[in-house]
Amino acid sequence: MALTAQMAAAQVTAPPTTPSVAPSTVPRADPATLDYRLQARALAPGVWVVEGDNDDFTPRNGCNIINTGFIATGAGVLVVNTGPSRRYGEQLRSLIARTTPEPVVQVLHLNLHPDYFLGNQGFVDVPRVATALTRAGIARESSAYETNLYRLCGDWMKGTTTVAPDRTLEMPAAAAGTPASGQFVIGTRSFDWHALAGHTDSDLVLIDRVSGVAFVGGLVFHRRVPTTPHANVAQWLASLAALERLNLRTVVPSHGPVHEGAVGLAGTRRFLQWLDSEFTRHAELGLEMNEVLRAPVPAEFRGWAAFATEYVRNVAHLYPVYEKKALGAPRR
Repeated sequence: MALTAQMAAAQVTAPPTTPSVAPSTVPRADPATLDYRLQARALAPGVWVVEGDNDDFTPRNGCNIINTGFIATGAGVLVVNTGPSRRYGEQLRSLIARTTPEPVVQVLHLNLHPDYFLGNQGFVDVPRVATALTRAGIARESSAYETNLYRLCGDWMKGTTTVAPDRTLEMPAAAAGTPASGQFVIGTRSFDWHALAGHTDSDLVLIDRVSGVAFVGGLVFHRRVPTTPHANVAQWLASLAALERLNLRTVVPSHGPVHEGAVGLAGTRRFLQWLDSEFTRHAELGLEMNEVLRAPVPAEFRGWAAFATEYVRNVAHLYPVYEKKALGAPRR
């Protein structure tokens, strides 16, 4: 990732203490004024999260169900994802300006889903970086995303059109079976990144070395049913194992509360392992989708956000894969 000499040379002295990560109460968006009421919560000196509702897309929340973030580096601000709409992106840009005097110098997108990039109209003047696979996915699917979010959230989406990432994250060659990883520096901040997969074909994880805050994208869902339109469960579980080996401290999932340690990772793994086991069993028994939807689901998962809508999508997205596998299995 190319950086200017001025950006790399800038210096900043971080405060000596790190704010604790406390549960937050996220204010509801205001449909009457189309104000997202975005708030920046400090997770560490120079590191902020902007929390969305732990919910499904609705007009009530303006399709704001994502946790975005931004990091002041001394050479400018790095923004992590830009939200679901033009209005969100513009309000995020304004929030950043109110929070830190540093200018925005770069945006990083963690995957191809719409709430990761449809706010880019607020950031047309800065480099917008994603992996090659994410850029290809956005080019392929952005038109459908725009249509779907207009249908789901109406006036919140007015004026929203795709401004795609315009830079590709440069990746070193990785050994077969080993996820690509690397580092980059902006100002006094060093960042590690890990290119994983499973939630989508390309799931980027960003870790700020100074604070230890990790933006893990869609690989971890905390107290929310995972979304699965591009999921590969086996790859996803392998990526969670890779994440676990990193011993993450402060974890910012794209969906669900910010938390410490592996609690969100462990919950996501439990759900995926249960889903894999149950869908395999149901398919081998020859159950149809409606029967799968009527089958018991553990109380833990039923209590998670967006269960009523997202689990139906899980079945629609993934169960046909298990049916196909069962039909192709040799008879015993």
